Amino acid sequence: MANNANVQAVLSALDVFSRAPEKAALEQANTWLQDFQHSSEAWSTCNFLLLSPDAPPAAKLFAAQTFRAKVTYDLGEMSNDDLFRLRDTLLTALQTYHAGPRTILVQLCLAISALALQFPAWEDPLETMIQSFGKNPTYIPAMLQFLIILPEEVTSNTKIPITDDEYKERAAKLLTANALKVIELLSAYLQAPGVTFAVQAQVFNALSSWLASGEIIAMSLLNSPLLAYTFQALASDDLFDSAVSAVCDLIHETQEVEDNMPVIEVIVPEVIALKPKLAEFKDDPEKIRGLARIFAEAGEAYRSLLLHHPETFFPIVEAIGECSAYPDLDIVPITFSFWMRLAQSIGKKSSVSPLFLDAYRALMGVIIRHLHFPADITSLTGQEAENFRSFRHVMGDTLKDCCYVLGTDKCLMAAYELITNGLSRGPNISWQEVEAPLFAMRSMGAEVDPNDDQAVPKIMDLIPSLPAHPRVRYAALLIISRYTEWINKHPDYIPYQLQYISAGFEDSDQEVNAAAGQALKYLCQDCKRHLVEFLPTLHSFLATMGSKLVQDDKVQVYEAIAYVISAMPMEQAAVSLRTFSLDILARVHNMTTKTTPVTKDEIVNIANDLENLEVMMTVIQSFGEQLPAACQNTHQEAWAVFEPFLVKYGSEYPVCERTTRVLRQGLNFFGSAVLPIVPSVLTRMTALFESTGFSSYLWMAGKLIGRFGDEEDPRVRSAFKEVYERSSNKLVAILNEKSPQVIPDVLEDYLQMLLQMIEFTPDVFFPSPAFPIAFRVAMASLVLVHSDIVFAALDLLRTILTHDSLAPTTTPPPPKFLIYAAAIKPVVEREGAELTGYLLSGIVGDFPEESIPMVVTIFRALGSIWPHQLLAWLPPIVQALPSASVSDAVKTTFVTDINSGVQLGKYEEVKYAIRTLHRASRKARERRRAGPLEG
Repeated sequence: MANNANVQAVLSALDVFSRAPEKAALEQANTWLQDFQHSSEAWSTCNFLLLSPDAPPAAKLFAAQTFRAKVTYDLGEMSNDDLFRLRDTLLTALQTYHAGPRTILVQLCLAISALALQFPAWEDPLETMIQSFGKNPTYIPAMLQFLIILPEEVTSNTKIPITDDEYKERAAKLLTANALKVIELLSAYLQAPGVTFAVQAQVFNALSSWLASGEIIAMSLLNSPLLAYTFQALASDDLFDSAVSAVCDLIHETQEVEDNMPVIEVIVPEVIALKPKLAEFKDDPEKIRGLARIFAEAGEAYRSLLLHHPETFFPIVEAIGECSAYPDLDIVPITFSFWMRLAQSIGKKSSVSPLFLDAYRALMGVIIRHLHFPADITSLTGQEAENFRSFRHVMGDTLKDCCYVLGTDKCLMAAYELITNGLSRGPNISWQEVEAPLFAMRSMGAEVDPNDDQAVPKIMDLIPSLPAHPRVRYAALLIISRYTEWINKHPDYIPYQLQYISAGFEDSDQEVNAAAGQALKYLCQDCKRHLVEFLPTLHSFLATMGSKLVQDDKVQVYEAIAYVISAMPMEQAAVSLRTFSLDILARVHNMTTKTTPVTKDEIVNIANDLENLEVMMTVIQSFGEQLPAACQNTHQEAWAVFEPFLVKYGSEYPVCERTTRVLRQGLNFFGSAVLPIVPSVLTRMTALFESTGFSSYLWMAGKLIGRFGDEEDPRVRSAFKEVYERSSNKLVAILNEKSPQVIPDVLEDYLQMLLQMIEFTPDVFFPSPAFPIAFRVAMASLVLVHSDIVFAALDLLRTILTHDSLAPTTTPPPPKFLIYAAAIKPVVEREGAELTGYLLSGIVGDFPEESIPMVVTIFRALGSIWPHQLLAWLPPIVQALPSASVSDAVKTTFVTDINSGVQLGKYEEVKYAIRTLHRASRKARERRRAGPLEG
């Protein structure tokens, strides 16, 4: 019997959802309902609600969903007798709701299917369903709903807890053994006197479900009326959609052509007979969509037959071509997979029928027509325009398929002729007529042979004479971007391309400017050796045009210049890089010496300048350890500019971000040459972090420690100690005001700095008064839902707890080891209980899956060095873990297994216990994630 208090509590919680509550109330109700679903009382309470005529609809749906969830997860609680009673309860409920609501009907069918899979003592569930529902016309819709759901649930519900062997045996009994019976049943329902369209649609949906699961094989339908009826149903508006799905599933199941020829010989004439329907339904996009699905499915499944017997099968290709030409661009992509796969098959053949070449020529013309922007481009909404642009790139891939079959040069010439024929008609040609073939040429650029001397020269000669419309210029610039490997082999075209690109920067349209930047970048990247002589031109261009360019375009120009510099002999490259760098450093210096207040725009501009410098250094990377003469003292000159600049503006976040990134690239570029200024840089990073709390200063300090941690210079090591201790104290001050969740970037960069220190400077790391702070910060970081931070914190803690000084292999141990161990042990003894709590909370909470091995290693270290403490810490911590994540039984087993493993020194048992705890909590989480109101 249901407890009335439980019933009322469920009704109250569900009522919260109907009242548009605050988020907190919603979450509280949701959590309560999830917890209730886990309870043993849920069975009887939900049975009462489901069968109570007075229960509100939401309560009935919740009850059905709960049955489905509990059948999936909780059958282990029940005996066979209980399971039979549960089965009868569900069947009774299905009779009650045989006419709907559909949401409840579906949940009950899902629950019965999941029960059937897990309950071998129920010998023939399908026969039980037929006897209970399959013979009474009133119940047949419920029977068919069950037949639709059973194969889907059995083949796709991976949450049901049974072994692979149990699954195979039971699935064979439920599905495979019943396939012929289901065919007979569906045939009978389809032809039953007085059958409704709704029931016939369900029959086709059930057929689709059994075909898709692979349980009904196509050959078994050869002598069944289902095969003919499925095609006949395409003539019915009421049955069209469900019949289309059934036909597609049927064709898909015959793709093993040799095994299915008798049924293919029935299917193909039926499919070809549908071709005239494309003209009949030309004004009905939904009908065309369904037919396109059928033709495309047939084309893909029977691809080998198309190629070997075009005289019979080519009408299918023609039909797919008509679907590709249809004006509704939501329908066209249904055909793309077919064209791609057919092109791949044609590419493997030594000869191919002219019919297929004609089909791909026609397809290319169709795609280029689809590429046209509408005559009034403003008729597209923002999202429509974005969708169309995205779809053009998908269509571009189909043009590559055309290139694969016809040859790139022929496709390019076809697009070229579309433009030249249009231009020959005079000035009345629309920009769309030019832009669409240009876009096609760009899409086909990936297939171009860099040595081509037929089509591409004509295209390159055409570009300067194209109309000056922004969309045309944009497309032409992107063609240059895509054809730069060809241009590298034909450098005579470079001056003309540079002129066209330069004009693109002067255009008033920002998209044209961006395309010019991209074109320049790729031209300089792929043709850099030919562009060295143009570097003074590029320098002048920056001097005159630089202030007019938006930053994204300017970055591309600097990147382009850097590619050219990278192709120069080293001494010449160094001089060129210095020239461009000094321009930027001069602007940094001028800003530092400025006596009037700076504006926000000036800050943004100088940050952009620094980004440009960073981009150049990233491309050039390094001249090696032996610096050329022009670079010998540049790092010191640059730091002499940067340090006062940072003193004055380092509290501006954009300045901090960009300057530290430039310094990082400088570290890569100059290498060990920067060692004399390292103490000064570290001291400045320390002071700036103290004054601003910006994490990038810690990030840069970590990079310097990682690069120079092995240096013995006392000034450098003193700087390491200073940054460690002062930044740790600053972090304590920040954490007194802010929670760890608010400063994830600071914690991550601090932890990464510590990981460098523990590896390269343990003599600084362990004996310092900052060490206990570092340990506590690592622990505090474990509460963040940031995988990288959790990994860094666990990595640091693992490295501390497994340090060689705690288990030295030599006697006597090195003196430093005694110092390190003396620093580590009291901290672990003081913080160990809290650490254990953080680790266990993470295991049952938000730790990433890949972090569990690190947790295991930490527990092994605690168990081997501090066994008594660990076993004392564990019970209250485990008991405090949330019951929603870990049941009491799982908690007890975990403590027992850890105790056994630690006491016996069997650390495999410790590993097993942690993994078992993690799996149990993950399973509970998955269940909770589904939610009580899952549809």
